[in-house]
Amino acid sequence: MSGTTTAAAALRRRAAGAGANRWVVLVVLCVSLLLVAVDATVLHVAVPAVTEDLKPGAIELLWIVDVYPLVCASLLILFGTLGDRVGRRRVLLLGYALFGVASGMAALADNAQVLIVARALLGVGGAMIMPATLSILRQVFPDRRERALAIGIWSAVAAVGAAVGPLLGGFLLEHFWWGSVFLVNIPLMLVSLPVGRLLLPESKGTVDGPWDVIGALMAAAGLFGLVLGVKRLGSGELDGITALPLVVGAVLLVLFVRRQRRRTHPLVDLGMFSRPAFSTSVGCIVLAMLALVGLELIAAQYLQLVLGLSPLETGLRLLPLTIAAMASGLAGARMLRRFGPRRMVCFGFVLTALAVVTLMAMGGEDNAPLLLFGFVLLGFGLETTLFGAYESMLSEAPPEQAGGAAAIGETSYQLGAGIGIALLGSVMNAAYAPGLSSVRGVPAADSAAAGHSLGEAYEIAGRLGGSAGETLRRTARDCFVHGLHVTLLVSAGLLLLGAVMALRLPRTMQCEPMAVEVPAPREVAEARVSA
Repeated sequence: MSGTTTAAAALRRRAAGAGANRWVVLVVLCVSLLLVAVDATVLHVAVPAVTEDLKPGAIELLWIVDVYPLVCASLLILFGTLGDRVGRRRVLLLGYALFGVASGMAALADNAQVLIVARALLGVGGAMIMPATLSILRQVFPDRRERALAIGIWSAVAAVGAAVGPLLGGFLLEHFWWGSVFLVNIPLMLVSLPVGRLLLPESKGTVDGPWDVIGALMAAAGLFGLVLGVKRLGSGELDGITALPLVVGAVLLVLFVRRQRRRTHPLVDLGMFSRPAFSTSVGCIVLAMLALVGLELIAAQYLQLVLGLSPLETGLRLLPLTIAAMASGLAGARMLRRFGPRRMVCFGFVLTALAVVTLMAMGGEDNAPLLLFGFVLLGFGLETTLFGAYESMLSEAPPEQAGGAAAIGETSYQLGAGIGIALLGSVMNAAYAPGLSSVRGVPAADSAAAGHSLGEAYEIAGRLGGSAGETLRRTARDCFVHGLHVTLLVSAGLLLLGAVMALRLPRTMQCEPMAVEVPAPREVAEARVSA
C-alpha cells in the first residue's frame, strides 16, 4: 500500500515538473515574440526622421515601412514547414542571429536602398521566429484551457512589444539618431540566443515524406507578388508593372494549391480550410490586422505632423492602445470560456468599429480625452478579436500540423498588415492629394509635389516661406485630416464586415476533458522499486 502511494507521489512530482517546464518555455517564447513585436512598431515614430535624413521618395518610403511585413509574410510558410522537418528551435535560433545582423545593418544605413535591404533581411528573420513560437506553444500546451491562457499571455506580450516600440523609439529619437531604433534588437538577440538554446526543447512535426521545396518557393513567390502588386496599387501605380506581380502572384498561388492537393505528403494540409472555424479565423485575423497596422501608422503621422507632438509624446499617446490590448489578452481566456469564440470575436470587431467612428472626431486641434477614449476602445477591441481568432485557429488544427497551422496564421497576420498599409495608404492618398492639386499662391509643380505626403508638403512650405508657405502648410494639414476621416470610415466598414464573418465561428468553446496521464505498468513498477 505504501509502495503504491509512493509511486503515485513520484508520478505527481513528474507531472508537476512537466507543467512547470511548459510555463518556462512560454516565457522564452514570449521573449522571442517581443523581439519581433518591438521591431514591427519601433519604426512608426521614426518615419518622419528617416524621411528628413535619407530623403526617400514616396515609393521608397512605402518600401521602408512595408518591405518587412511583405518579406515576412512571403516566407512564413517556407520556414514554418521547414521547422517541422529540421526542428523548430533550430530555425528559431537562426532567426535570432539573422535578426541581430540585419538590425546592425539597418542602424548604419546611409541611404534608403540599404535600409530597404536591411528591413527585408529583418523580415526573413521574423519569418523564422514567428511560426516557431506558435507551433512550439501548440505542442507544449495540448489542453485547450491551458493553451487559451498561454495564448492570452502570448498576445499580451505582443501588445507589450507594440507599446514598447513607439515609446522606446521616441525616447531614442529624443537623444540619438533614428538608426538607434534598430540597435535595440541586438541586446535582445544576444540574450535570447543562449537562453533559447539552453531552455527551449527541440520540437518537430510528425510529417512523413520529403519537404516540398518547390511548393515552398512557389508559395513564397506567389505571396510576394500578390502583396507587391497590392502595395503598388496603394501608391497609385496603375500600370503594367503593377498588374504583372498581381497576375504572377495569383497564378503561382493557384498552382501551389493544385500542387498541394495532388501530393501524397503536402507541404500544407489545405483540408484545414474546409473547417469553417479555421478558415473564418484566418479571415478575421487578416481583417483585424488590416485595420490595426494601417491605422497605427496614420495615427503616428497625425500626432507628429498635425498636432506637432515629439516622437516620445507620440509614443505616450499611443500607450493607452497597447495597455488596453494587454488587458484584453490577459482576460481573453476567461472571456472565451464564458462567451465562446463567436460572440467574443464579433464583439471585438464591433467595439473596434465603434472606436474608429469615435476617432473620426479628430481634427486639426488636439483633443486628448477623445484620443484616450478612442485608443482604449481600439486596443481592447482589436486584441479581443485577435485572441479569439488565434485561439480558434490553433485549436482547430491537428497537433501534428501545428507548424503548418502556425505558418498560415502568421501569414494571414503579416498579409493583413501589408495589405492594410497598402490599402489604407491608398485610401489616404486618394483623399489627401486632390485638395493640393492647386493651392492659391503656390506654383503648380510645388502643389503637385506637396500631394505626395504631408511631410513633403511641410518641407516645400518651409522652402517657400511667407504667406504662400503658410497657406500650403494649412491646406496640407486640412487635407490630411480629411483623408484621415475617409480612411477611418473605410476601416469601420471593413471591421463590420469582419463581425459578419465571425458569425461562422463556433458558439461555444469545445474543451475535451483534462487529459490525465495513465502510467504504463513498467513505470509503476519502476517507481515501486525506487521506493
